[in-house]
Amino acid sequence: MKEPIKVMLVEDHAGYREVITRTLDSAGNIQLLSQFGTAEIALRNLQSSKRADVPDLVLLDLNLPGISGLEAIPWFLDYAPEIKIIVLTQSDKEADILSAVSQGACGYLLKSSTAAQIKDAIVTVANGGATIDPSVAKFILNTLATRSPKPEKSLSAREMEILQLLGEGLVKKEIAERLEIAVTTVAYHIKHIYEKLGVQNAPAAVAKGYKSGLL
Repeated sequence: MKEPIKVMLVEDHAGYREVITRTLDSAGNIQLLSQFGTAEIALRNLQSSKRADVPDLVLLDLNLPGISGLEAIPWFLDYAPEIKIIVLTQSDKEADILSAVSQGACGYLLKSSTAAQIKDAIVTVANGGATIDPSVAKFILNTLATRSPKPEKSLSAREMEILQLLGEGLVKKEIAERLEIAVTTVAYHIKHIYEKLGVQNAPAAVAKGYKSGLL
């Protein structure tokens, strides 16, 4: 039997923590390992955790007392480089979205997301994918598309095709099946997309694609 996805929740609102607790408890493939009201306490816990107690994924609010969620992202990744981070926030501000994904968040959801959307996002990100709230993706498309020049290193037709599919939330295996090419070929193209766009992960690549007008 496959191990459940271990999740750490960092959220200062007790009522919303209860909502997320009920949501994750209803998912047989997700385990809420721990929950904290501040990033400082969460980071101290992560720093002292044994390997078996390190979560697979962090659900992270941005508006936290003390260290903000944005400030905490690099620290989470420093303490546990393999950990995945999904921002779960009320903020749809352009600066927050771009900062979160550029610092390494693999997902960005608004608190208006349904329980099903949150659970699906956790599974997607834990399995190597990325997720962006539909309204946030639309926001990026509508407000950032014409603000920056295209990158100096242009993407090939195949790289553009793969970037578009990353924007749809597909993971490497799904892209390979869609394009009828090998997964290793997809990984090769994604590596070059990241290099050309100067980013480190799929959400950042998609955000850069929208911002530069590529998408």
